[in-house]
Amino acid sequence: MADHPLVAVEHLERAYGSFRALRDVSFELAQGDVLGFLGPNGAGKSTTMRIITGNLAPTAGSVRINGVDLLADPLSAKARLGFLPEDPPLYRELTVNDYLRYCARLNGVRGSRLAEAVREARQRCGLKQMGERLIGNLSRGFQQRVGIAQAIVHRPEVVVLDEPTIGLDPIQVREIRELIRELGRQHGVILSTHILPEVQAVCNRVQIIHEGRLVLSERLDALNERMARTSLRLSLARPVEKTQLSAVKGVQRVEELGEGEFRVHHEPGGEPAEALAQRAVQEGWGLRALVPEERSLEQMFVDLTLKGEAA
Repeated sequence: MADHPLVAVEHLERAYGSFRALRDVSFELAQGDVLGFLGPNGAGKSTTMRIITGNLAPTAGSVRINGVDLLADPLSAKARLGFLPEDPPLYRELTVNDYLRYCARLNGVRGSRLAEAVREARQRCGLKQMGERLIGNLSRGFQQRVGIAQAIVHRPEVVVLDEPTIGLDPIQVREIRELIRELGRQHGVILSTHILPEVQAVCNRVQIIHEGRLVLSERLDALNERMARTSLRLSLARPVEKTQLSAVKGVQRVEELGEGEFRVHHEPGGEPAEALAQRAVQEGWGLRALVPEERSLEQMFVDLTLKGEAA
């Protein structure tokens, strides 16, 4: 394995006149990583993808693909990269074999390597029996597989997938997600998507971008641990001040939800449920419910991008 990351993005900036679409974005991608890249519309996600794939120049900052500077040596850097845009660049009048041979040649695959590269891409993408089929006659799901095959036919170290399951039926979605997991074993994969369950299903890392800045960058297992049971839903029959709840040992912060409902925040592993229940009985607050809550990725996404809370 290389002693440098497959993708190294450092202090990336992109401005359109006075508007700054990207603000000091930095991150890395290692072999075996499947990075879920999330963000609301207009957050800078597409701009970042376009820069990483060499389709847009940054205003400042650098991108290195497997150690090669994308701005200084774009041809060499792009040879190490495979890209599936949201609308795959398919030629519907070509057969799958003809199209993949064309894409392989565009990426510098020649001679005896050509047939083997096409065969391997078809096999990895579940297109083994589809070589002589016209692309225009394939289902949407198989066309998406052809799009992924063109992205990996030259055996790149890095694969960037932009919304790869949009418009697919549930069975096709499952198949494409399994393919992405398989790609993650041998490549570094960046998955740009709006579908939060997709990130949880296939990724081991997650990033959220908002207003041009990365507001979250974390391994998914660590994030899941941090999201698990960090709040309690408390329902009381009688009026109680938030300061009274905040004084209970283990309570970090209290949200008043109305009609005797509160969300009580605490440190992971430091649940103050017993102390709250005892205090409620002692003070006669009329305890109606005290239920642990798990913070979902969707809730964290909303908090970071709409409420502006810290991760």
